[in-house]
Amino acid sequence: MIMKEIVLFFIGLVVLVNCNSYSQKENSVYISDSMKKDYKEYGGSIVPSDYILNKNGITEKYKNLKVGDTITATFLSTVNSVCKAKGCWMRVALGTDDQESMIKFKDYGFFVPKDIENDTVIVFGKAFVNEVSVSEQRHYASDAGMTKDKIASITTPKKTYSFIADGVLIKSKKK
Repeated sequence: MIMKEIVLFFIGLVVLVNCNSYSQKENSVYISDSMKKDYKEYGGSIVPSDYILNKNGITEKYKNLKVGDTITATFLSTVNSVCKAKGCWMRVALGTDDQESMIKFKDYGFFVPKDIENDTVIVFGKAFVNEVSVSEQRHYASDAGMTKDKIASITTPKKTYSFIADGVLIKSKKK
């Protein structure tokens, strides 16, 4: 009887591990060594593992964070907007159309090109949930080139998904 329970326990464990592994791969992207060569590096050196989080994977991580929590993550996404003044921040797409992560760069130590909207990026660093003040939101809106009316319509603090990148890889544009 004990042997049967042990066998059933191990079968259950194998099923649980396989389901968890499938879920992780579903929210990940495989990056081969040849694909890594297609990216230009900014900031600190990062070597992504073979599997990194995709937009859905990082969104799931963010959903489990509260203001003040921080996790280390590497993920792949698409740039929605970038600072037009210096390239000192970018917003990248998350798992749904209306969600973004605000990416800033560690210690203001590097910048990205100002023409990378819609480009594919891999970022490595710290993900966290932040509350952004009205004045800071207006500053970013101004940097992004929004109209004065649009900037004036920002009137309440906003909970945001934020990220401090140690390094960024930007997919090279084919010529």
